[in-house]
Amino acid sequence: MCDSFSSYFIVFYWAAKLIGLNLTNNMKPQFDQNKIESVKSLISNSKRIVITTHYKPDGDALGSSLGLWAYFKSIGIEANIVLPSEFPGFLKWMHGSGETTDFMLSPEKAKEFFNQADLLFCLDFNDPTRTEGLSNIIENSSAKKIMIDHHLAPKDFCDFAFSYPSIGSTCELIVHFIEALDGLSLITMDSAACLYAGIMTDTGSFRFSSVTAETHRVIGILLNTGMRNDFVHEAVYDTSSEDRLRFLGHVLLNNMFVLNEYKAAYFLCTKDDMKRFNHQSGDLEGIVNYGLSIEGIKMAVLFSERDGIIKISFRSKGDFSVKDLAEKHFEGGGHKNAAGGKSHLSLEDTILKFKKILSELQHD
Repeated sequence: MCDSFSSYFIVFYWAAKLIGLNLTNNMKPQFDQNKIESVKSLISNSKRIVITTHYKPDGDALGSSLGLWAYFKSIGIEANIVLPSEFPGFLKWMHGSGETTDFMLSPEKAKEFFNQADLLFCLDFNDPTRTEGLSNIIENSSAKKIMIDHHLAPKDFCDFAFSYPSIGSTCELIVHFIEALDGLSLITMDSAACLYAGIMTDTGSFRFSSVTAETHRVIGILLNTGMRNDFVHEAVYDTSSEDRLRFLGHVLLNNMFVLNEYKAAYFLCTKDDMKRFNHQSGDLEGIVNYGLSIEGIKMAVLFSERDGIIKISFRSKGDFSVKDLAEKHFEGGGHKNAAGGKSHLSLEDTILKFKKILSELQHD
């Protein structure tokens, strides 16, 4: 039976190939070869490169920055990573993270790196405003600028843009970029772990629809370096402090609200709660996803009091675009099923606004 099935499959496969059918989920980005050749020339002629990413770097932002930094290091080119702000403590294991420069902690050092740079790589953001305090510095930099990103609607501020919203993470794009530069053999076990972490976190541990057969081919490349995926999972997900777990329990028990009539759930993280549980950068990571684990819920939202405003994280399932909601009502944006925004209203008034929007959407 199995042999018969295999024979039929082989015949079908080659017949399909002959008539031009593609039987694989091949989502490999097609880089413009002229762009690649131009960028190759810029890299080889650069004396100083700066790599930067968005404010409050996550696993994809830091992982892609470190992965590209390690590549440049392997070919003997000086590069410096300048971050707009701190990154979460659970990412400090990443090789090279201690050599990054935090603009908020060392503004003069960071500015000097930008002043000396002849090439600037902008990773995991497509609008300078997403870098907060670095925005004007980036826009006014005389260095050639190269964007590698996977967010929708990129702004026109770079000389070369490799923008692919269909790809699940910037880390995956960095592997494709290095491959286009004929540098796959230079990806080390340490840099592979950084890149794997970014792909893992930005795809919800490979659960989102942006994960394709090509994503798994990239993962195979990274695993072939000897990188241990089990170590990365443990380093990211199994290093919570006692305070963070108690904070999570408090939010789930006391600050989770389910609006079944709108198929939505939301969470509140107040500044008093964060102070009470000794909040650290990264402690809010993943909380919003708990809402989507509730049966019947299609959208989850996290409201947190930070930096004098209300920061908002949106997640959704299926066809409902939280990106549109964030853009239209909360000065934000992102992806169809994962977006962010902010509100200058009080927490109470922000929630009232959110509920009013849901009511209007239901009656549209």
